[in-house]
Amino acid sequence: MGRSDKLKLGTFVYTFGYNPAGWLHPGSDVNGANDFAHLLKVAQMSEAAKFDFLFLADSPAAAIGDPEALCRLPTKMNRFEPLTLLSALAVATSNLGLVATASTSYYEPFNLARIFASIDHLSGGRACWNVVTSDHDETGYNFNREGLDPHALRYERGKEFVDVVFGLWDSFERDALKLDRESGVYYDKHKLHTLNHKGKHFQVRGPLNIAATPQGRPVIAQAGGSAAGIELAAETAEIVFSLASNLERSQAFYATLKERMASFGRGPDELKVMPGVVINVGRTESEAREKVAYLAGKLHPDVGRAMLAEFLEADLSGVPLDAPFPKDRLPSAPKGSKALFDELTDFVMKGHTVGELIQLFSEKHTGNGITGTPAMVADFMEEWFQTRAADGFIVMCPTLPAALEDFTELVVPELRRRGLFREEYEGTTLRASLGLPIPENRYARARRQAGLAGGA
Repeated sequence: MGRSDKLKLGTFVYTFGYNPAGWLHPGSDVNGANDFAHLLKVAQMSEAAKFDFLFLADSPAAAIGDPEALCRLPTKMNRFEPLTLLSALAVATSNLGLVATASTSYYEPFNLARIFASIDHLSGGRACWNVVTSDHDETGYNFNREGLDPHALRYERGKEFVDVVFGLWDSFERDALKLDRESGVYYDKHKLHTLNHKGKHFQVRGPLNIAATPQGRPVIAQAGGSAAGIELAAETAEIVFSLASNLERSQAFYATLKERMASFGRGPDELKVMPGVVINVGRTESEAREKVAYLAGKLHPDVGRAMLAEFLEADLSGVPLDAPFPKDRLPSAPKGSKALFDELTDFVMKGHTVGELIQLFSEKHTGNGITGTPAMVADFMEEWFQTRAADGFIVMCPTLPAALEDFTELVVPELRRRGLFREEYEGTTLRASLGLPIPENRYARARRQAGLAGGA
């Protein structure tokens, strides 16, 4: 059952940490949302621990809803634009991969292809695009839409968008630049190609006006467990962020996705499945649980009510915190994690109050956390890695930088002691760290295949 490869690790970055009360913790930087030094520190800590990458989760949506809750929840309402931030981090780090979310619903393929190609050059080959179609209604109101486009339309547009971006990244072949001062020829005209794409959603002539990047093209990440999402990931993704709901479900997701890749001519090692896991680690189990309780106690009831209402898609306005949760407001099916939904439902059926349910939800709102000692966290990761439920993990720190420091000081040495995690980087690019191949340029491949056919 053993594996010869090492597990992969990425740092999930919300400014103050994943927990909505993280900004209230003394181990976070309350000024961090607009302070590059804070986010650079998180990146440097991740790099010092030899993490594969840092992941900037993002949505262009400005939050709308209950003002009493939103004014206490800064994550959406004050944060850097991620691609700008990646550009700054690119020149301040050396080995750490740099991942950011950008939506196919609200960019144009040409400008996104150009931005990520630029970041890949600036970083020496460490850029990664997390492809999303967006799933928040409030996003569309800032982009000439009334809410969110239908799911099928977003994925249809998203697939064409990715196809166009890949085509643009192949504009220059890897050896196209001649840089010949004697002849005065800067690039080989036969190795620069015009895309001339005309599709249902996009018309893009090209070529992209930047040379092939150090990685051939930036790494592609994706999340989403729908049938359309799995299909797009099997064809295009190289990192897949998943929800670590339970071991058996994750093993099934892992196997389905890896098997589906074969229909696109891809091998299973060309994609890394990395569930996101909230980690609360302490030197003792009681210390770890105290950290959870501290943040749960800091969560304002209005924030907890708003988060719970969103998860359950239920109107909880006017329901007192000390009143039993109204059973008739429970939906029949979950919006997110079924494991968490089932746990909350059982809790409600026992007659617990809205306030008690908020407390439970604040502790477990991902449904996938692990709280305990370094050995307990390492046991969890080792089991999931060795049984092929995951190739690695997105470490979702409740607070930043405090919880990241806990993880790097307590858990990483234990993972290394077990031979599960690297001592040093394998190379200078993200592809080298992840063990991913450099994609072959489509025009170079066509020429090579024509040559083989001609020689047959």
